[in-house]
Amino acid sequence: MQRTRGVIGHGLPAPDELRNNGVVKKVGEAPQEELATGERSTRNRVARSVLDHGPSTVSELAERLGLTQAAVRRHLDALATDGIVEARERRVYGARTRGRPAKVFALTDCGRDAFDQSYDKLAVDALHWIGEQGGGDEAIAAFARARIAAQAGAYREAVEAADPEERTRALAKALSADGYAATARSAPDPQQGEQLCQHHCPVAHAAERFPQLCEAETEFFAELLGTHVQRLATIAHGDGVCTTFIPKGAQAATPAPRSARTAHTSETSKTSAKKTSPHTHNASASTAGRNPA
Repeated sequence: MQRTRGVIGHGLPAPDELRNNGVVKKVGEAPQEELATGERSTRNRVARSVLDHGPSTVSELAERLGLTQAAVRRHLDALATDGIVEARERRVYGARTRGRPAKVFALTDCGRDAFDQSYDKLAVDALHWIGEQGGGDEAIAAFARARIAAQAGAYREAVEAADPEERTRALAKALSADGYAATARSAPDPQQGEQLCQHHCPVAHAAERFPQLCEAETEFFAELLGTHVQRLATIAHGDGVCTTFIPKGAQAATPAPRSARTAHTSETSKTSAKKTSPHTHNASASTAGRNPA
């Protein structure tokens, strides 16, 4: 379906005008006073900051963008009216502190659609591959692993070139280069490990329908970092951020030889394919990529 170019509501450009590189093109006939005051540009910066950093409070946005909290609230109100952002309570992983959880603003599905998504190309690639190899859930799972393997080179090089304690951050930087706006930070209990946060998912719409994409990515992170990892949240399931827990000690793990990794991945793919069936797809879709606890 062809998208309409133009300006949405209060000035946020239509989907084709926002891209992962953060450049917004001039389109339409925006009011001169809006262009003069930079309202549209600032509003785009607010939306982009939420995309890059995940659900954010008013104070966090004000600090990042160098704006007053009053100005941020005004732009968020306009974005909320247009259905670009929504207010929600911040999710807390681990022990809750006293007091009411902070209110944060997160992008809606419409807001994410305003930024570049590559799920259209993914769908074409998936259909083409499935057409050649055969249909069904088994083929989707195999395609997901094949897709990860095809783009794994840059991630592997980044992680293997980094010092042990910097591997998670190196992976986050490599993911960001591919449009995932990823960061690495300490878990609520730093003694337990780290969290890899992907604030944007270029294939979120496809992953919502095909959880095998999230499962394959999680398997790859575990294999790349040489440890069991735990997916706590995913954008595809309605969370604001894809969050993966990496236990402490993973940074010191030594990756297996490449030949051994290839053999292990191949065997894992065969085993998972045998376990997958059309009858289990719905259950998988509701739990894939999430913390089973």
